[in-house]
Amino acid sequence: MEDVQIILSALWVALILTYLLGDVLRIFSGDFKAGEIGGMQISQNLLLGMAVLMVIPIVMVFLSLTLNYPVNRWANIILAIFFFGFNLIGLPNYPSAYGKFLIMVGLGFNVLTVWYAWNWV
Repeated sequence: MEDVQIILSALWVALILTYLLGDVLRIFSGDFKAGEIGGMQISQNLLLGMAVLMVIPIVMVFLSLTLNYPVNRWANIILAIFFFGFNLIGLPNYPSAYGKFLIMVGLGFNVLTVWYAWNWV
């Protein structure tokens, strides 16, 4: 197994752990109200969408180690760019300093993922 595959897998682990840390901090800080997001009632469809979105980095941990080179490289590039854009759009909506900080850290992991995948030869 190539070192790049291990690095890419580790970057996806770091990204999902950063997301989880943000969720835990939101719960403990009181920024989280059960059943709501941004004052909006959470529906089952919204929860399903969030689950699908957040399972992608988890699946990428495995796929980064198992997919063949060209598919692996492009999957990492495309999905990291997608998450970069998604988080960049959401960044202004985070009221807390810790939330903005963790999103910035996640953006850094996305940039590193694209960089390693792009330079993988």
